[in-house]
Amino acid sequence: MRVNWNYIKALGLLGLVSVIFAFSSLRNGERNVRNVSINFIGEDNLFITEQTVNKLLIQNNEDLANVPKEILDLNELETALKSNPMIKAAQVYLTVNGEVRADVVQRNPIARVATNASYYIDDEGKLMPLSSNYTARVPLVTGFVNKNKLNNVFKIASKIYNDQFLKKHVVEIYQNQDESIILKTRVVNFEIIIGHLDNLDKKISNLKAFYQKAKKDKVLNKYSKVNLLFENQVVCTKK
Repeated sequence: MRVNWNYIKALGLLGLVSVIFAFSSLRNGERNVRNVSINFIGEDNLFITEQTVNKLLIQNNEDLANVPKEILDLNELETALKSNPMIKAAQVYLTVNGEVRADVVQRNPIARVATNASYYIDDEGKLMPLSSNYTARVPLVTGFVNKNKLNNVFKIASKIYNDQFLKKHVVEIYQNQDESIILKTRVVNFEIIIGHLDNLDKKISNLKAFYQKAKKDKVLNKYSKVNLLFENQVVCTKK
């Protein structure tokens, strides 16, 4: 029997083409993004939801899971995330298994302005909008506040946020027209007159000394005002 080598070669070539086509199709399928993972770094309270982040990650009106990896623009995705006013920082990268991962750092509010406008002041002294997803338990800021001039309020809010004693007791920051400050407390019902923020550390030190002494003597509730304007003494007004 005569072997038709041309026929065998044709079958072999057809088989090779089929294998190459199947392998190419498999590789093409693997080129698409397999999954999107979102990781919130830091505080658990989500001022922005995972769903919102996913919407920000949609590229060219297409879900990332359908986007080929070779046309994925990671810088564009990071820019989209950072454009959201709730996001402080973001990093988007592609893992070895074809997953797009977004690490998101939310902004951190330290005070909430409640005047004719409502917004947070974050830990960088910047205006931050309120969130419909979560309300931060931070001191209210009332009185005369200009959103374009937040340095003074930010200074006292930062002091409260970073001081465990003040953070525990202060619930409200009132700013007068001359930018002098009055604090209102959570438990004991008196006002703390800070005045202008010069010598702030000394004033807070005097407040703590007064508080410990008055607490020990069980007279905290007898005062309506605690005045810290004087350098070496605390002047109190009885109810």
